[in-house]
This record gives sequence, structure tokens and C-alpha cells, in this order.
Amino acid sequence: MRLRQPPRIKVLEALGAIADQRVRKVDDHYEVISSEGDRKYTVSVEGNNVSSDDNGTRFRNYVGYPIIAVLMLEGRLPYDEELAKALAGIPWRKLNEEMKDYSKVEEIVLKRAEEKGVKRERVEEFVNRVMENVRRLGLNKVT
Repeated sequence: MRLRQPPRIKVLEALGAIADQRVRKVDDHYEVISSEGDRKYTVSVEGNNVSSDDNGTRFRNYVGYPIIAVLMLEGRLPYDEELAKALAGIPWRKLNEEMKDYSKVEEIVLKRAEEKGVKRERVEEFVNRVMENVRRLGLNKVT
């Protein structure tokens, strides 16, 4: 099954996971720890076939942030160190649950990045570039 495009916010969430050092390679797969540290997602990537047990990938059939983070670390998707550092420490799950609207969460995150010296335009351009690369990859969900 071909996975759908993720919500834009998931690109930023992936950067935050990398900046917080919540992504690690374990044998032939990766483990991604949630922003609150209470969940662990298992991600496997073999070519364009991917699997992850995060909710977005598993139940909504879109490319979840753990997959995006892994593909960034593998060099298959663009990565921006400065932008990632600006997104460190964000309580993603808390924000998503409180706001119940990804566009509102994205606005909060964009303001935070600007406060840390990363212009909104740069963030939006980066997200657009990653989204286009995700589309080009045409990732397939395997179970």
C-alpha cells in the first residue's frame, strides 16, 4: 500500500525528534521515542518499503514523523541542523492534544523557530522541499 503525504507539521516533528536525540539505530531497525518519552516506535526501512507503528502510519496511512526522521538520518531526505536545534524540546504530543489542529501547532512552532533566529520563510521552504522529496520517494507501507 502506498503511503499518503504526511501533514506538514510532521516534517518539523521529525526534526525535533532528531534534535532531542530520540532516534537511534538498533540492529536492522530504528527506535524513535515519543516527545513525552512514554512511547517507543519501531521503524524499518528497506528501499522504498517502510514500516512504523506510530499512529499516523499505522492507522491513517500517511508517512509518520518517525519514518521522516529515519530517512533524514539516512540522508534520503533533506536535513537542516540549525532548524532542528531550534525545534529541540518541543512537547509535540501535548501541543497536538491541546490545539487539536495541526495548523495551530505549526504556528506555535514557527514562532518558536523565529525566536531562536530561524526565519519563517526558511522553515516553510524546508518543509516544502521535504514534502516534495517524500512525494518523489513514493513510500510503500509494509506490515
